[in-house]
Amino acid sequence: MNRTDWTRESILSQLRSVIDGGDAVLGAGCSAGLIAKCAEAGGADFILVYSTGRSRLMGLPTTDLGDSNHETLLMLPELDNVVQMTPIVGGIEFADPRYLNINRLLDKFDAAGFNGLINMPTQADRPRWVRERSAVGLGLEREAEGFRLARERGFLTLGYALDDDHTRLLVDAGVDILVPHAGWTSGGLVGAGDSTRGLREGAEFVQRQLEIGRAINPDVIVLAHGGPFAEPDQTAYLYEHTDAQGFVGASSIERLPVERAVTSVVSGFKAQKLRAS
Repeated sequence: MNRTDWTRESILSQLRSVIDGGDAVLGAGCSAGLIAKCAEAGGADFILVYSTGRSRLMGLPTTDLGDSNHETLLMLPELDNVVQMTPIVGGIEFADPRYLNINRLLDKFDAAGFNGLINMPTQADRPRWVRERSAVGLGLEREAEGFRLARERGFLTLGYALDDDHTRLLVDAGVDILVPHAGWTSGGLVGAGDSTRGLREGAEFVQRQLEIGRAINPDVIVLAHGGPFAEPDQTAYLYEHTDAQGFVGASSIERLPVERAVTSVVSGFKAQKLRAS
C-alpha cells in the first residue's frame, strides 16, 4: 500500500495482524530521509518524526528546539520523498498557544499529509509548570482535547504517557496506541545518566501503565519507549516481563546506531597504514 493510502483503520488492522502473528510492533523515530529510508527497508511498521529529533542529529542530547510544530511540519517532505509504503506519524505540540483553536493546528498536519499524531513534545515532564498552565487552559487537558479531535478527523493517535494520571488522561481521550515513556533513553554519547530506570524498574513502569490503560480500554495497543530500553536485546527483556506489544524507538533508531556506525567506520579507516616507502 502506498504511504498516502493508509487510513487510521487500515493501520490499526495491520498492527493487530502483526501482534496476532506473535510479532512485536516497531515504530521508528526518523529525523532524516536516509534514516527513514533505512527504517522502511528494515521493516518498521510506522515511522515517526518529531522536532526533538533535530537535536539528536545535531549531536545534542534530546532537546526541544524552537517552534516545534513548525519544525515537524518542515521535516515531513524530506521523509515523504523517500518513504514509499510506511505510514508516517508526526509529533504535535498541542499546548502551542498560537493555536487556541486546535482544529487550526490539525488542519496544518492534515494538509501536510501525516497519517498519525503523537504528543511530542509533551508538558507532562514538567508537572509544576503544567499545573500552572492548566489554570489558563493550556495544560495537559489540551492533549486530551487534541486527541479527541484528531480521532474524529481520522488520524491514528499515539500517546506518550509519563505517569499514572497522564495514562488515564490519554486513554480516556481515546488514543489508539498508548506509549508508556520510561524516561530519557540511556546509552551512547549523550544518553541518560545514572538517573535512568533499570530494566526491572522500566518493565514495572510499562506494565503498570498498561494495566491502568487496559482497565479503561481493554483494546488499547501498548508500545513501550525509552529509559533502559535502547537495544534489541533489551526489548527482549521487555517482552519477557510485560504484556507490551511492541516498541517505539527514537534515539534507539536514529542516534545510537549512527553513533556506533560512524565511530567504527572512521576508526577503521584511521587504522589503515600507508605502504612503506
